[in-house]
Amino acid sequence: MVERLQFRVEGHWTAARRGRVETEGVEAPIHFSAPPEFQGEAGLWTPEHFFIAAVASCFITTFRAIAENSRFEPVSLDVSAEGVVEKREGGYEFTRVVLRPLLTISGENDRQRAARLLEKTERACLVSRSLKSEVKMEPRIELARTEAAAPGIELVGA
Repeated sequence: MVERLQFRVEGHWTAARRGRVETEGVEAPIHFSAPPEFQGEAGLWTPEHFFIAAVASCFITTFRAIAENSRFEPVSLDVSAEGVVEKREGGYEFTRVVLRPLLTISGENDRQRAARLLEKTERACLVSRSLKSEVKMEPRIELARTEAAAPGIELVGA
């Protein structure tokens, strides 16, 4: 089993409170904005949507892995996720995430097993388990290149 994995995305500011994120090997970037409540544009994904989407999508993929390993064949799984953001002493933060999985099974005799697998998924979901993880910043600041740099002068950081 792999002991350590790393995932990388690139974020780019595009205009006003808009941007895009992309990653190597994924064709389509995702365009986003701050939410309208924070002077962003309506109709675009927001970091807050990404956060909740990460929890929901992790739950789905974790359930599928657990179900496959358990040789359990569900008919379908849909997950509704809702995050609550509240203003706290240090600023806004997610105070609660509610997952509402809808698991469809083929027969009543699978109900208890399905419930156990959903509970196991809730405990095993990597994203949910990591929500209070450390976020470390390693900043880098560079100067913009100027077109009229004097000959023989090197632009530091460019």
